[in-house]
Amino acid sequence: MKSIAVFVLGCSLGLTALAKLPPPSDEAKAKAAETAAKTAHTGKVGAFQLCKSQDKAAAHYRKGNKAAKPAMATPPCADPGPFVYTPAGAPPAAAAPAPAAPVAADKKKKKS
Repeated sequence: MKSIAVFVLGCSLGLTALAKLPPPSDEAKAKAAETAAKTAHTGKVGAFQLCKSQDKAAAHYRKGNKAAKPAMATPPCADPGPFVYTPAGAPPAAAAPAPAAPVAADKKKKKS
């Protein structure tokens, strides 16, 4: 009898969990997109750190072992840089204006 009651209770809780949830707001979608971008950047940073440590370990091995095979040609480790998030719908940030070229002081002098 107890098992039937537990089964019925479990089914009723399961049905309430299947109730339709409201769609996420634009703010929640933006936050989720930013979190996904930050997670992807964290993965790139981890891969960069792993690459650097593998290069260091291989260099140490070759330094201590003269009979070691020569290094294979591998692409260099790519530093992902700092995390910068730009939303997909936002316009790209305007580039900073180039500094003005200095005016030569000789041109300003008048001949006396």
